[in-house]
Amino acid sequence: MTDTFASPRPKIVLVTGASSGIGAATARRLAAEGHVVVATARRADRLEELAHDASAAGHRMEARALDVTDRAAFADLVGRVVADHGRLDVLVGNAGAMLLSRLDSFLVDEWDRMLDVNVRGLLHGVAAVLPRFREQGGGHVVTLASIGAHQVSATSAVYSATKYAAWALTEGLRLEADPGIRVTTISPGVVESELADHITDPHAAELMTTYRAASISPDAVAGAISFALAQPDDVDVNEIVVRPTRQR
Repeated sequence: MTDTFASPRPKIVLVTGASSGIGAATARRLAAEGHVVVATARRADRLEELAHDASAAGHRMEARALDVTDRAAFADLVGRVVADHGRLDVLVGNAGAMLLSRLDSFLVDEWDRMLDVNVRGLLHGVAAVLPRFREQGGGHVVTLASIGAHQVSATSAVYSATKYAAWALTEGLRLEADPGIRVTTISPGVVESELADHITDPHAAELMTTYRAASISPDAVAGAISFALAQPDDVDVNEIVVRPTRQR
């Protein structure tokens, strides 16, 4: 049986990028632990299936389509969640793109996509939830960075730059946040996911085949998120690095 760290009070949790991988695993786990999960992503069909399965298991999950690069849509969704539930307790900023390539491949459109999703998407989330957290006197922002925020490898320059930016933005938020607002960065290593399937650069795709030989399940990362959320209000888990034992 999977260990859980359920909070004594169910929380209203918004998860971005919940249609697959870490986001889907996190939505499932937190809903199973008794939280009310608002699962968001661009792929509404996958969200509906996820929410249907959760409902069939007796859990509370809502599917809401969201493109995190749309600042107005993000703010509107947060407003609707608060109107429906009276509050929002947690933002899990998981939406991300990993389009690895050498810099001299000049895949500028892909660089822009990573900047839009991994950096601007995170900022849009912070801008949407922070005023709400201040009004209610508390909240929790959980950012999914990456081991790429701590090290750079060939083909990862732009991706690592966006993930370091995500790490830095989240650390800045931690330092600036009002008392009662908790901030956590989760930095996963190699995780089973669809991210690598979207790499178009042949050289980067080949390198990833070897790099991803050892991986962990998305639920391992979801467990780390669950642990951070379940701590007492006066405990702020600032960062967790979770990766395969074989990854060095």
